[in-house]
Amino acid sequence: MSSNAIYLATVWALPVIIAVTFHEAAHGFVAHLLGDDTAWRLGRVSFNPAKHIDPFGTIILPGILLLLRAPFLFGYAKPVPINFQKLRSPRRDMVLVAAAGPAMNIALAVLAALAFYLVGYLPITAARWLADNLKNALILNVVLAVFNLFPLPPLDGGRILVGILPKAIAAPVARVEPYGLAILIGLLIILPMLGAQLGVDLNFLSHLIAIATGAIVDAIIHVTGNS
Repeated sequence: MSSNAIYLATVWALPVIIAVTFHEAAHGFVAHLLGDDTAWRLGRVSFNPAKHIDPFGTIILPGILLLLRAPFLFGYAKPVPINFQKLRSPRRDMVLVAAAGPAMNIALAVLAALAFYLVGYLPITAARWLADNLKNALILNVVLAVFNLFPLPPLDGGRILVGILPKAIAAPVARVEPYGLAILIGLLIILPMLGAQLGVDLNFLSHLIAIATGAIVDAIIHVTGNS
């Protein structure tokens, strides 16, 4: 493995692990506050990465996307088990539990931006390494938040949508959940590949994620005074 590949691994691994671990822990913590202790009893309300890491979603998938120079990098952890029927107000609390993950990622992105003020106090080599980690943490956490807010179950945005829609409309949307992953693979991978064969850009979901990510990153940079 080249020194450049090793360096890339060191500046991406920590942001990925922290982003997905804190995202899942936030879901479990808010569910516990709202009456569902399922994740709490299973030890999943924890910032210990070992409790949440999924070998494929947390390590292999981001690594593949990084090596393939994908337009955006994301990963996922083991989903925190939530029993929505144990929540005090299932429909309302489903929205709050689902929103907790993306909200945590935005908070981590803001913290990463604020931490840039520490870079100037470090030696050059350490400063470069920290700056690259913080830059990746800022972008990755925003991408993870934006991606998870896509309104398709089982993503957080899909569960938020099910929670706020009238029951008559929410029920058919919720039934999409078993097929959500296949739909995402189609939109993110198969459709763009088909478009490339036809000479047409069908990578619209990645473009939407990139536009939203860029706007939020710019806003965070501006708010934290890093512009």
